[in-house]
Amino acid sequence: MSLSKPTNDFRDAGIVQFGTGRFLLAHVDTLVSESLANGDSDERILVVQSSTREEGKRKARLLAERRRYPVRIRGRRDGEAIDREQTVDSVAGCLIAAEQWDALERHVIEHARIIVSNTADNGYEVGDDSSLATVPASFPGKLTHLLRARFEAGNDGLTILPCELIEHNASRLQSLVTAMARRDGVGTHDSEAFLEWLDNRCVWADTLVDRIVSEPLEPLGAIAEPYALWAIARQPGMAIPCTHSDVEIVDDLGPQAMCKLHILNLAHTYLVDRWQREGRPVEFVREAMEHSALVDPLHAVLEDEVLPTLATELPMARLQRYLAVTLERFANPFLDHRLADIAQNHAAKRQRRLQPVVDKARLQGRATPRLDDALSQ
Repeated sequence: MSLSKPTNDFRDAGIVQFGTGRFLLAHVDTLVSESLANGDSDERILVVQSSTREEGKRKARLLAERRRYPVRIRGRRDGEAIDREQTVDSVAGCLIAAEQWDALERHVIEHARIIVSNTADNGYEVGDDSSLATVPASFPGKLTHLLRARFEAGNDGLTILPCELIEHNASRLQSLVTAMARRDGVGTHDSEAFLEWLDNRCVWADTLVDRIVSEPLEPLGAIAEPYALWAIARQPGMAIPCTHSDVEIVDDLGPQAMCKLHILNLAHTYLVDRWQREGRPVEFVREAMEHSALVDPLHAVLEDEVLPTLATELPMARLQRYLAVTLERFANPFLDHRLADIAQNHAAKRQRRLQPVVDKARLQGRATPRLDDALSQ
């Protein structure tokens, strides 16, 4: 099968996804596939390989040829042990931006409704890129160029759902695109109209994603935990990518972000802190959860210090449910999550994950001896 097939082959792909990494394959694409299988959605995905990495291009060619791949779900959810393999078939096609830009541009103009992205750590960097280039180098440059083409065709705006782990990811991306559009549009007759279209006709929705995708399957696919969350901040006129129990449309991402940072992330960092002090001969989080010298202090700090402090902002029942899910994820018998990996940048993580809870507790007149001890090291 030729990779450069006609763009009309993708006409049912209303979602254009920038990124071929295993997280998107095992999270967004899997959720959309499950929704399609249940008859709850009819939107498919056109994947775009946008980096210059040869390995990425190899995967893109394989994805374009097969359009199906396995995802293995391994772990526990709601007390149930899960170890199954499923086929993801939500991908309508895959284009390599550097080689098939014209086909991508036509598709965005004619068929796109939603843009999804999960670019690399430096994915929002623009440098000296220009959206006027034939194929812009940066992701913001590519997006600005494509949106400009859609605007010039007289079509309506798109819903932008970035999945990068950046706070206010859509707002940040909108600022970058707007800045590039303003700079590159100097002297054009419709520059202000395009800026107004970006602001008023496109929908930029912040998102928060959470799923551990532990390793790839070769040559294509991934292994992931059962837990999944794709939280999307509700916006007027927003297009929804799919209907799924793990896709939450919320008025405020704050509660999800707070739970993730100050329960899940905090628990990881506190567990590593105890592991470093105790010198226990364990390598993985799941192993640590079997050692009382590590897990008992973890339970104590969460139940006695963290949850009571956060309960002034969120209902205790919600916090307890989230904690139960977190501990179940930590004990996943199939997941090799290395404590040494979590320990990287440990001092900075303690400040970001633990210190705000201590600060909140101080304002409440609440003592946090275990958190204080961890921060004192």
